Amino acid sequence: MTLRARLMGLLLQEDLNFLLTNRLPRRWATQFVGRIARSENPLIARPALAAWRFFANVDFADTQQTRFRSLGEGFTRALRPGARPFPADPSLIASPCDAIVGAHGRVADGVAWQVKGYSYRLDELLPDPRQAERFANGWFVTLRLTAGMYHRFHAPADLTVEGVTYQSGDCWNVNPIALKRVERLFCRNERAVIETRLANGTPMLLVPVAAILVASIRLTFLDTPALLRDGGSARRALSVSVKKGAEIGWFEHGSTILVFLPANAPPLADLTEGQPIRAGMPLARIG
Repeated sequence: MTLRARLMGLLLQEDLNFLLTNRLPRRWATQFVGRIARSENPLIARPALAAWRFFANVDFADTQQTRFRSLGEGFTRALRPGARPFPADPSLIASPCDAIVGAHGRVADGVAWQVKGYSYRLDELLPDPRQAERFANGWFVTLRLTAGMYHRFHAPADLTVEGVTYQSGDCWNVNPIALKRVERLFCRNERAVIETRLANGTPMLLVPVAAILVASIRLTFLDTPALLRDGGSARRALSVSVKKGAEIGWFEHGSTILVFLPANAPPLADLTEGQPIRAGMPLARIG
């Protein structure tokens, strides 16, 4: 067994992993790693990048570059043009990001699941009760981005962004170990609620949820250089048209995107929990 495999096996031991990533001062650790990620000093950046490559199983197959000035530049790397094609069929809703598929299925009377046995209510996750009611009997898909994945996300269909609301919160790890131990985790963490409407009028919500270590969300249809949290928690009404596949934002570390769809747009039947998925791959179909 390789050294990497032994270390990863140790770090993935549930009790130790939960202790290391959640029982430390999460906000302090996140701010500290954020400073490391932004540093271009070679004495800081090179060891940070080396550790990331060693532990995170980083995928550089489609990236424009593989050498970075900082850890943050590696996290937010761009891909080569055309590396993530999106389906032309307007009835198909694509995955907005590279991810591992998590819990998904029906929203039952306003209740969704983070993992089996741990539910959360949409009216706790979403700040607007009208949005919670709109998707109360729709569908949801959980998409988890790991630290080594491509961190940018894209429009899953031709759509109009109608509003964005920032929700302040904690920065719990969003890996399966934490999801099995922390009730209503998505409702506790920092997140954005992105209200969209597809070209045929179908509503859809994208909810990027930040996590421990960096915990930063940036949206390209807003002031991209600013962190989303810098604008405060008031809803921002918008009317921004975005083409299918166009970039709409990025995380500065691995995290999760929750996709909420109405009753007439179920996830594809062959979607399975634990399945790797890439941005542009079919996720759901409008009936």
